Amino acid sequence: MTGFVSFVGSGPGDPELLTIKAVNRLKAADAVLFDDLSAGPILDLARPGTDMVAVGKRAGRPSPKQDHVSRLLVDYAATGARVVRLKSGDPGIFGRLEEEIVALRAAGIPFEVIPGVTSATAAAAAAAIPLTRRLTARRVQFVTGHDVAGALPGDLNLAALADPIATTVVFMPKRTFPALAGRLIAAGLPSETPCLMAENVSHPDQRLSRHTMASLATLLEQAAGDAPALIVYGPLMEDTP
Repeated sequence: MTGFVSFVGSGPGDPELLTIKAVNRLKAADAVLFDDLSAGPILDLARPGTDMVAVGKRAGRPSPKQDHVSRLLVDYAATGARVVRLKSGDPGIFGRLEEEIVALRAAGIPFEVIPGVTSATAAAAAAAIPLTRRLTARRVQFVTGHDVAGALPGDLNLAALADPIATTVVFMPKRTFPALAGRLIAAGLPSETPCLMAENVSHPDQRLSRHTMASLATLLEQAAGDAPALIVYGPLMEDTP
């Protein structure tokens, strides 16, 4: 008896940003394995009696190992269960989706991937700014702010990330942004390049703040805080909140 796994993008946290397909899968699930940032009111959509398993990873906190999460998916599906793997944002963007798909394929378990609203587009929408702009931002790039050890990745393409006519979104950026900003400024990105820091995107305590590369690096060097965030920099609209 083999079950089925639905990788569901929960978006940044606001239940109203879920797709209809995501809601339907949650309502039909026998088990939901969820990330930390997917917790809260979204989980209320599951049926009473559904197995709810927290498997999220947060920097600096004890977290399940990836092979354990993959094993749980296989074990639940092997019982014939309809499993939802609820991932924050979109499953395919810095969500460790590939490792879990590899585990399911090796076990012969069918699955589907349901996309979600990424926090990058949600943050831009909240700030009422476009990620692309005619003539000044024809390219958008997403990059992670830390590697598997929590440090700034050592293989970053600094030339691309220092491109002044690209919009760049840095995920999980707070602790490493001062170092990243220093390297980008040294690579030619103007220190006064506009930045938007979006914290707790789409939640009631959402906070959007505007800075420059240099001023935000200084701020985060002094106090990064624990709120999940992302940083957008590049040719942003002048009236960003």
